[in-house]
This record gives sequence, C-alpha cells and structure tokens, in this order.
Amino acid sequence: MAKTKELSKDTRNKIVDLHQVGKTESAIGKQLGLKKSTVGAIIRKWKTYKTTDNLPRSGAPRKISPRGVKMITRTVSKNPRTTRGDLVNDLQRAGTKVTKPTISNTLRRQGLKSCSARRVPLLKPVHVQARLKFAREHLDDPDEDWENVIWSDETKIELFGKNSTRRVWRTKNAELHPKNTIPTVKHGGENIMLWGCFSAKGPGRLIRVKERMNGAMYREILSENLLPSARALKMKRGWVFQHDNDPKHTARATKKWLRKKHFKVLEWPSQSPDLNPIENLWRELKVRVAQRQLQNITALEEICMEEWAKLPATVCENLVKTYRKRLTSVIANKGYITKY
Repeated sequence: MAKTKELSKDTRNKIVDLHQVGKTESAIGKQLGLKKSTVGAIIRKWKTYKTTDNLPRSGAPRKISPRGVKMITRTVSKNPRTTRGDLVNDLQRAGTKVTKPTISNTLRRQGLKSCSARRVPLLKPVHVQARLKFAREHLDDPDEDWENVIWSDETKIELFGKNSTRRVWRTKNAELHPKNTIPTVKHGGENIMLWGCFSAKGPGRLIRVKERMNGAMYREILSENLLPSARALKMKRGWVFQHDNDPKHTARATKKWLRKKHFKVLEWPSQSPDLNPIENLWRELKVRVAQRQLQNITALEEICMEEWAKLPATVCENLVKTYRKRLTSVIANKGYITKY
C-alpha cells in the first residue's frame, strides 16, 4: 500500500479546534475533505499527548548517512563486483563504521541485491555488430521460414558437476547487462558429449560423440544423421540447416561437403547461443536428466536418449514460433546477450 501524504501542522491544529467547539468527527472530515478515521486519529493523539506534533519514533537511526548511501550506491553502479568488505572499508575511511549486513540491508533498500553473475559468451565489438546485423536482416522473415530450419548443436552433460559462481550487485532486470555477467569461452568429472538437432516439428536425432570431435568426424555425423532427421521430421523442400561457427563446422572441407550435398546453411553470427533455440532444448533435457538417478556414464547416455525422445513436439514448436522475439531482444539490447 502506498504511503499517504502527511497532514500539515495547521490542518491538524484546525481539527483539534473544531473538535473543541463541539463538532463531530464526521462533520470535521466533511468540512476539511478528510476521512473520518484520519480525523479520529488526530483527535485521539491530542487527547493522549496534548499535542499534534510528530512524536519521536522508535528504532535506532540509520548508521549510514544519506550521503554515505549515495556513495556506496554509486560505487556498485560503476562496478557491480565490488564486495561488501570493500564498501565497509570505503565508509570507514569516510568516518562511518558499519558491518557487512548493514551494507546488504542498505543496498537492498536501494533496489540492489547480491546475485550470482550470469555466465555468457565473450562478445567482442565485431560479434556485437554481427549479431545486430543478423537480427535486423531477419527480423521481418515470416514464421514459415524459421519452421523450415533444422537447428543443431553439441553439448556436454556431466554425471556430477558443480559450477563456480561470482556475485554482483544489480537491480531486478539487469542480470544480462555486460557489467553483471561473466564472459566465457568454449573449452574442452565425467561427462558425455552429445550432438543433436531439432525443428519446429520435434526433436531429430541425438547421438553421443565418444571421441574428440574433428572435422572428419563432424562430417560423418552429419552424413549419418542430418538427412535422416530431415526425413523423419518431414521437412519441406528447401529446408535450411543451422550450426554455429565452431572451427569444425566452418572448415573448408565441411563447407565443400555441405555444398556437394546441396544443403542450404543459415549464415550465423559467432558467439550467439541465445539465438539458437536448441540451447533451450538442451536446458530442458538437462533438467529432465537431473531428475533421474544416475550411477554411471552408461546410464547417463541411456537416460539422455530416453528423455530426448520424450521431449514434446509442442515445446519445439513454441521455441521456433517465438523466434522473432529473440531478434527483437538482440536489437533492444544493442547486440549484447539476451535472456534467451
């Protein structure tokens, strides 16, 4: 509930004066345009304390002055990775001694809270511009075009794993601002590597990559699984294949093989997992796999295959149906990583 505006001292005194000449609370409220309850509260306060002034309030005063609040808020706005210890030291140098919980409570009142920094691909200016170019060029493409794309990617699924995190101070909707994220680059516990594809009509084939993948192996995977997936998904003539700019995908031999097979390939901006809806499908798969009891790598592979086959076609359809929103988000975020 919003806080109501405090009555002026003159208005409070006028209420008491009217009460003393015999007017009722209803009459006073009607005359001054106030609620009866408000008038009654002022009168009860005057009867109890013989004053209409604001009484001293309970609770200790704030340890950090308004100036100090502005200082630490400005500090974390410039550098969200500032620690509470840093802020304690800054205030101590300014003559104010506070604890870390006081810092947390003060920043929370300013709409800032400590959150784990999101890990996102490292974007150089050339990547940002390429992402913007892609989004603008395809923004007006009809939905039917995206429904005729086979999306593909590789992913690693760990049997056991724990990712380290870092925390940043940010406002509610600023988790993807470049200052609040941790850039990552791709790199090679126990885990399995998977290659998969899907379209708006459902999931295609999913296979385990048992050895370190190179260009020849990647072409073999496509040769054995891409066209069968397209047939199983009943793709229309002229369907388009999407893969990212991994060196194995963009190798001269791979490009030559794709041309020889007459596959249309979607030109793709580097460092753009948020533009590939299969990333959302990987996330869905990993959530489902995590809910199963896993004992070993063999079981992990079997469960991945089972859960992939059970992914609803409606999930795939919705991921593609909303593709224009991804492009809009890239443009709105000036080329940087989006929530997708």
